[in-house]
Amino acid sequence: MSLNVEILSRAANEARGLCMDAVQASQSGHLGLPLGCAEMGAVLYGYALKHNPDKPRWIGRDYFVLSAGHGSMFLYAWLHLSGYDLPMSEIKRFRQLHSKTPGHPEFLETPGVECTTGPLGQGVGNAVGIAVAAKMAGARFNTTEHRIFDQHVICLAGDGCMQEGVASEASAFAGHFGLDNLILIYDSNAVTLDAPATATQSEDTAARFKAYGFDVQEINGQDMPQFLDALEVAKERNNGRPQFIVAHTLIGKGVPEVAGTYKAHGEAGAKFVDAGRKGLGLPDEQYFVSRDVRDYFSEHKKKLLADYDRWEKSYNEWCEKNPEQAKLLQDGIDRKVPADLLSKIPEFPKDSKLATRKAGSEALQPIAQAMPLLMSGSADLHGSTLNYIKDGGDFTRETPKGRNIHFGIREHGMCAIMNGISYHGIFRASGATFLVFTDYCRASIRLGALSRLPNIYIFTHDSIGVGEDGPTHQPVETVSSVRLMPNIDVIRPADPEETAGAFVAAVQRTDGPTLIALTRQVVPILTDIDVKLRREGVARGGYIAKKEKAKLDLIIMSCGSELQHALAAAKELGDGVRVVSMPCVERFARESEKYREEVLPKSCRRRVAVEAGVPQIWYQYVGLDGKMIGLHEFGLSAPGTEVMKERGIDAKHVIEAAKSLN
Repeated sequence: MSLNVEILSRAANEARGLCMDAVQASQSGHLGLPLGCAEMGAVLYGYALKHNPDKPRWIGRDYFVLSAGHGSMFLYAWLHLSGYDLPMSEIKRFRQLHSKTPGHPEFLETPGVECTTGPLGQGVGNAVGIAVAAKMAGARFNTTEHRIFDQHVICLAGDGCMQEGVASEASAFAGHFGLDNLILIYDSNAVTLDAPATATQSEDTAARFKAYGFDVQEINGQDMPQFLDALEVAKERNNGRPQFIVAHTLIGKGVPEVAGTYKAHGEAGAKFVDAGRKGLGLPDEQYFVSRDVRDYFSEHKKKLLADYDRWEKSYNEWCEKNPEQAKLLQDGIDRKVPADLLSKIPEFPKDSKLATRKAGSEALQPIAQAMPLLMSGSADLHGSTLNYIKDGGDFTRETPKGRNIHFGIREHGMCAIMNGISYHGIFRASGATFLVFTDYCRASIRLGALSRLPNIYIFTHDSIGVGEDGPTHQPVETVSSVRLMPNIDVIRPADPEETAGAFVAAVQRTDGPTLIALTRQVVPILTDIDVKLRREGVARGGYIAKKEKAKLDLIIMSCGSELQHALAAAKELGDGVRVVSMPCVERFARESEKYREEVLPKSCRRRVAVEAGVPQIWYQYVGLDGKMIGLHEFGLSAPGTEVMKERGIDAKHVIEAAKSLN
């Protein structure tokens, strides 16, 4: 079937009309990209994309990622026309409460939306991650007889995405690792939100991406045959180079009063919509879609479903011939986690002293063996974060089956790519860096939490105990700041056995991310606490580590490497002292009120908490009458034990605080 330029041109204009009407009705939104890129949308959704509107999560589909998420009405219009479960009533509710057409594309809210995008550049990183996962899936599951994974990842990005650093990190990664299943379309319209693009950029973007290792084509993005030719060339190359299409467009095309200017970026053109509709040859009727366009997309959907049926037949044959692989694949799709993971991790010798990063390395290996679809990566720090999967091999362009990814010094790119791997939906993504570098990748972590992605962040060097590297590498506020983020669990285990429990809890959580904060310095095995209690207590977020032997008079709370100080202080303070280990306040908050009362009875108001971090988060537990041993300043350059002592993080100060309570 050849490209029907006549009907798709009409579809492009009618999609423009939907976008104009929705933005005008909501008095909010971005018209520029939806109007400027309409022809590309028509080619993608009306001809070139491999997808199934009835099964949006079909594992064999092409992926389309709108990195320039402010242009969300572009995506909603084409999903609607393509026959996804996105009726016109939802187009009319653009940016309204609980609609399926929110202000920026949101994963799980709208069928056909692959990623939560909006913060510019993130979608580029997500698309790179999806391309990584697709390469991994093809290497692991395809056979010479059946290629069940044979798709492309297409990402539409604008000048804002090109300027954001996260896109540069991810794109450099894509070029180095030869992700030739990635097609990045650059909507080059010479305009940013505030001004013409020349006000802030003068680089040769095409040359930059060529230097990254991309093949580059340059076209008129509003010439449909030219765009289709470029797309087909990009799909056919398979030459170990990702593809970059510079698509020159007129921003806001269809609204002459603002087209080609920065005023077209947002909703400034909405007041000219009525004239724009007439100029496009559309009737006065709002939200108009002609019968011819409806019929075209209805027929095109039949072709898409027939293509899907052929794929499904091949997939079923593959399942019959490869039952173990088929089960593994389904387990990945279902995010299935083995039920007995804790039993697979050997207990640690009672007389050993280990940094929890080292204990994490030892806990990771049996988990990885039991979960073949768990991958691990590090931002050039495998030798320090110790999260390398032994015998897992490295992910490279030659060996895409490898389970360990060397992200390079690209923390932000790493976490955006991890999001993409999770969006793909088969592999469990984990990645590591130093905890203090959370600030480099916080935006990606936040989007992972917002999108309920089950990422695992293995972040080490978790406190001023880092020592000699000094305050630049000693997190003080980081743990508490991430705890303030909704829908992410932060686990700070106290010893190796709690670390084992932390890793299991992290992989068992499938509705959101988990950050495990681990020590560089060695910590003692807390043999006074039962092994089973330490391991299983982490999953509940908090538990009684030392029960009082007399009437309860004082509760001391702590987590991480500081729990040892709470236990030491309790020994000196008498039989009425209870010690509570609180490795994860988020998990503890999800426990029943009954359990929380058993651990922290309201009747005992004499409470002390100790953590080598800013103290504010703990006041929800110690109350106004309690005391908090924490930090109000940055660390120091000195051995970790000396820094802890200098900043008052020790049993002595816990005892003093307890004795000062009324």
